[in-house]
Amino acid sequence: MSKKNAVIGAIILVMITSMVTFTVTNIVTLTVGNKVVISKSDFEYYRDIQKTYSKVLALKNFIEENYYKPVDTEKMEDGIIRGLFASLEDPYSVYMDNKEFDDFMVHTKGTYGGIGVIMTPGEDGFVTVVSPIEDTPGERAGLISGDKIIKVDGKDVTAEKLDEAVAMIKGDPGTNVELTVFRAGREEPFAVKIRREEIRLKTVKSRVLENNIGYIRITMFDEQTADDFKTQLNQLKKQNITGLVVDLRNNPGGLLSECVKIADELLGKQVIVYTEDRAGKREYERSNGKMVGFPYVLLVNKGSASASEILAGAVKDTESGTLIGTTTFGKGLVQRVKPLEDGTGFKLTTSQYFTPNGINIHGKGIEPNIVVELPEELIERGNITDEEDLQLQKGLEVLKQKIGL
Repeated sequence: MSKKNAVIGAIILVMITSMVTFTVTNIVTLTVGNKVVISKSDFEYYRDIQKTYSKVLALKNFIEENYYKPVDTEKMEDGIIRGLFASLEDPYSVYMDNKEFDDFMVHTKGTYGGIGVIMTPGEDGFVTVVSPIEDTPGERAGLISGDKIIKVDGKDVTAEKLDEAVAMIKGDPGTNVELTVFRAGREEPFAVKIRREEIRLKTVKSRVLENNIGYIRITMFDEQTADDFKTQLNQLKKQNITGLVVDLRNNPGGLLSECVKIADELLGKQVIVYTEDRAGKREYERSNGKMVGFPYVLLVNKGSASASEILAGAVKDTESGTLIGTTTFGKGLVQRVKPLEDGTGFKLTTSQYFTPNGINIHGKGIEPNIVVELPEELIERGNITDEEDLQLQKGLEVLKQKIGL
């Protein structure tokens, strides 16, 4: 949809809504025969609407009367609403039809059919991989953060129609999908054939490493993540761990509320994050004073995005832990998700978020306290052992120094 059509669609929607509101509000005032008597202010309101949108209404009527095929009213209405959001030119603000919204809500609950890859509309116009989710078909196929998906089953896809691309990639478990991928450093795109699975996300995993140092991996933030994190943190505490590694690498984010609950376990009494809307109104999230009694580090990389960056930013600004790895993805916008009565819904960017020190990381990311790169050949190969994992090894080194080993 072109920007011009998108704006026209948005105006039509506003006009239709306003006319319906006007009719419902005023038809109960005073009816005289086939006329309705209304107040002067209401008349002026209606006159202004007609004056402002008469051109758009005329165009809509002309299309309906003269288009060479019958107009699909439902599809036109859907296009009008999508145009309303498209006119914002914000890739994170989107309208979703019934199926798209159902898929989106299922994803936040942790189970869906697909390949397990989080994608975002890249500024270059390509569908961009934020990160593959751990132990999913996308990760096993070798997709990595920054990959550009240019075709799905041979059909071109673009960032402008991200939802359409996502719908094409998702599907029934056991079926195949072929992605054509462009990766920086390679001259030619390459094809990846992936078998879809039912993605049942276990977002928190833990174990004990050498020198009794605990390790917790968080793959994303869904509705169960905070509870699972607390459970596994308590289990590690019972084993008398002396330090903790929290691994947020390739964590694409998720629910802000879950991130805040986890920060609550780590920071002490601090500001976790604050959001600011266009009017300058701020809302603060604060931790309640709980804090682990041992040193900890966070591992991050360019696949750490959104809610992961909120947690990482809070830890860095409060100096309660040490960030190790590479600069994070850089998504500092907050979306509100709202269902509509007909089963559709939308996401709308309503504010920006800031770290406790007032830093907005959108488009920039968070630079770790200690930068440690992983060799590209290891990233592409996957299945990196603890000994090969330079970022993890650096984290263990830092913790041993703090513990005094």
